[in-house]
Amino acid sequence: MSQQVPLAEGLFTWPSEDPALIGGRSSDGQIVFPYRSHRVVGSRREALEPVELPRRGTLWTFTTQQFRPPAPPYAGDDDATTFTPFAIGYVELPGALRVETRLTESDPEKLRIGQPMELRIVPFGKNADGDQTMIFAFAPADGDDAAEGDHDGRK
Repeated sequence: MSQQVPLAEGLFTWPSEDPALIGGRSSDGQIVFPYRSHRVVGSRREALEPVELPRRGTLWTFTTQQFRPPAPPYAGDDDATTFTPFAIGYVELPGALRVETRLTESDPEKLRIGQPMELRIVPFGKNADGDQTMIFAFAPADGDDAAEGDHDGRK
């Protein structure tokens, strides 16, 4: 029986009613994503503490992916004839960092820099076992209307 599984373990809390990306926090407060257990600073190895990142942020920049990325690393279950362009961007998470992410909205007319965004877990493709792989993406936050301003956030 097919099930939903994360594309990679440890990227986000799963399953969850309120999913969150999992980052790592160093002793000096620096946050990294994705989570890893250690980082190297100079010649010193430092442990990182896992931390759930904010679910909401602000669209910092975006573009549209017009061609199918090379595989690997791209692992979608489409091919050159079935590929559908999608938007990617950087979402700034308050008090944390900017995350490169797929966006659920691919129409550039419905996106603007500075737009409030919210984390979603969405289907991506099928793995070798036939399970539905899930990835994180950010969607315009409920109630936001990008049509109110230009793409650079001006009205």
